[in-house]
Amino acid sequence: MFVRRMIRRLVLFVSIAMLLAGFTVAGQGYSMYREALEGMGLEEKVALIQQKESYTKLEDVPEVYRQAVISVEDHRFYQHVGIDLIAIGRAALHDIRARRFVEGGSTITQQLAKNLYFTQEKEMTRKVAEVFMAFALERDYSKDQILELYINSIYFGDGYDTVREASQGYFGKEPMEMTEYESTLLAGIPNAPSKYAPSKNQQLAEKRQRQVLRRMEACGYFSPEEVETVASQMVAME
Repeated sequence: MFVRRMIRRLVLFVSIAMLLAGFTVAGQGYSMYREALEGMGLEEKVALIQQKESYTKLEDVPEVYRQAVISVEDHRFYQHVGIDLIAIGRAALHDIRARRFVEGGSTITQQLAKNLYFTQEKEMTRKVAEVFMAFALERDYSKDQILELYINSIYFGDGYDTVREASQGYFGKEPMEMTEYESTLLAGIPNAPSKYAPSKNQQLAEKRQRQVLRRMEACGYFSPEEVETVASQMVAME
């Protein structure tokens, strides 16, 4: 009986400690979010992206490229409010099993928030600040505006940080001129530009591209036949 009481008390103590720690991290994250906005407001940050010479409107990229990005980065993008609780839960489970950060669960909106204000470090306070900033983005901008800002602020390797720079640099053409092969190849690069940039390793770039194609099929954007058509172009290039 005594042992059971001790166990219950211990569980209660640990639960309270975890709850307090959660509130502490949330408070610190909110403070980081507010400090970021005080340094430069969201509207100003967005304007800096839009003022890039290579800035590209969403309507000026192929639909297949938009579909590829959504499929591989955040397939519930048009349904969530800035965070994807299902993806976060799955990522947390994988992280717990691995005993380290192996999967982020970040949405396109969260990634945009990080690119605008925060570092790439996987640190809990920064992740909480990122969530608050994602909510602010979703409040002030449409989904299409967020996606447009995202493809103009991610790193594609070789010094390219907009879709136009990457399209011109890797393929020598404007974004709207990209083929299905080029669109799906480009969509996979930002996951790890140092590995997947075609200028670094074409084989790894196409290996990542196959993951993009599988996600597009799973999301209903490509049929198995369409996947095979693009995949056959990879074989032709090897």
